[in-house]
Amino acid sequence: MSIVMTGGGTGGHLAIIKAVKEHLRNEELIYVGSTKGQDKQWFEEDNDFKEKYFFETRGVVNQGTLGKIKSLIMLAKAMFQSIKILRKHKASVVFSVGGFSAAPMAFAAKLTGTSLVIHEQNAALGSLNKLLKPYATYFISSYLTESPIEAYPIKEVFFDNARVRDKVNTIIFLGGSQGASAINTLALQMAVGLQDKGIRILHQAGINHVDEVTKGYSDLGVKAEVFGFTTKLAAYMNEADFAIARAGASTLWELSATALPSLYIPYPYAASDHQYYNAQFLVKKDLAWLMRENNIEVEKVFDILNESMGTKSKGLMHIVEKDGSVKIAQLLKNMMK
Repeated sequence: MSIVMTGGGTGGHLAIIKAVKEHLRNEELIYVGSTKGQDKQWFEEDNDFKEKYFFETRGVVNQGTLGKIKSLIMLAKAMFQSIKILRKHKASVVFSVGGFSAAPMAFAAKLTGTSLVIHEQNAALGSLNKLLKPYATYFISSYLTESPIEAYPIKEVFFDNARVRDKVNTIIFLGGSQGASAINTLALQMAVGLQDKGIRILHQAGINHVDEVTKGYSDLGVKAEVFGFTTKLAAYMNEADFAIARAGASTLWELSATALPSLYIPYPYAASDHQYYNAQFLVKKDLAWLMRENNIEVEKVFDILNESMGTKSKGLMHIVEKDGSVKIAQLLKNMMK
């Protein structure tokens, strides 16, 4: 008997699988993803999985007519392969985190009557998860009160690092491992002013933008620690007193678990504008700040830095429930009985 874990494409999806599988060490785990996106980068060498399968699949959305047809053919082929995998490994349950990587196996679960557990990371449901929600045995979302588990699956280290911030001594700019040009630009516009205030700068510029952004700081005569992909993100968040970040679900909940006050600048082209709604979830509770990418005002950002951080930092400590990954893992274990 096995648990099949599927989905990915982006780090936000894959981080869920990584957090949950840490509590399933004694189970037979199978991973099914795509050759596109970051799936192989995350899990190709991961020995927690007995077997890993990567299909030639891609998204259907934002494709032309011929592109959609080709994507659907890829999906159909991968779906039939997924049915074989379910039978080969005698799967008890499929755990899907969404994204185009999840589509073949999620549909295969429905066709074979295999129990399907879906985790939705965002406030606005992804198109695949919305389609499959009625067929899921359990549908988990931190934004839905009817969810069987409201806790978001976050690694324990982010909770361990939680502390109240009253003053900004260190700022972190987070554009994700691929970077965010709007956040990179804002950081360089603020750099001199931040240095004049004695505020240390940490900056995740993106793998392909590290050299460019590093030179930008150097030309301004400003010291900053610039990096692209990192395995030390929790440590960097711990060092910071304020974050300016995209509003992908994993980033948002990790920052919240760390009790790190944040200004969110959502990626404007995210499906269903889900990053905006993710950030709004916190803004409505007066626990974060939000700016649209086309309406960034540097002076307003500096005004935010002058505000008291303590109230929001304390509030964040109570908004994120611990043990989300443990609870999801236990639910999956229970379904194998």
